[in-house]
Amino acid sequence: MKCPFCGYTESKVVDSRPTDEDARIRRRRECLSCARRFTTYEVIETVPIVVVKQDGSREEFDHDKLLRGMLRACEKRPVSIQTLEEAVRDIEAQIQNSLDREVAASQIGEYAMDALKKIDEVAYVRFASVYRHFKDISSFQEAIAQLLKDN
Repeated sequence: MKCPFCGYTESKVVDSRPTDEDARIRRRRECLSCARRFTTYEVIETVPIVVVKQDGSREEFDHDKLLRGMLRACEKRPVSIQTLEEAVRDIEAQIQNSLDREVAASQIGEYAMDALKKIDEVAYVRFASVYRHFKDISSFQEAIAQLLKDN
């Protein structure tokens, strides 16, 4: 690590601690030449996830977009934002852990529905109604019957 004060390339780590829910490591370093201290942050490098939409177009995975969709499904429901943020992080980790760099939008929707089914059944039905384009009451009845069958 290059010292920001004198440019020397050797330093020693004085202190390390995790930050941002263990997503980064903060390191205090001391330059072996000028003895001044500086802070560095170590972050896991991730490869961007590309979402393939139904029309064939591609866009980068947007954590916030998925969270907004799940929030909309949970409107006026007793579900905390922390619960949804954790679910979105889990979905993102699941996608990152797969070896595919491209994922179908439909697969992300399935992951979201699975998560919502465990969090709140009403939110699950709401999300499914938009995601699966329910057109009539029988579509809702089928989704609810499947939900009851799974429980």
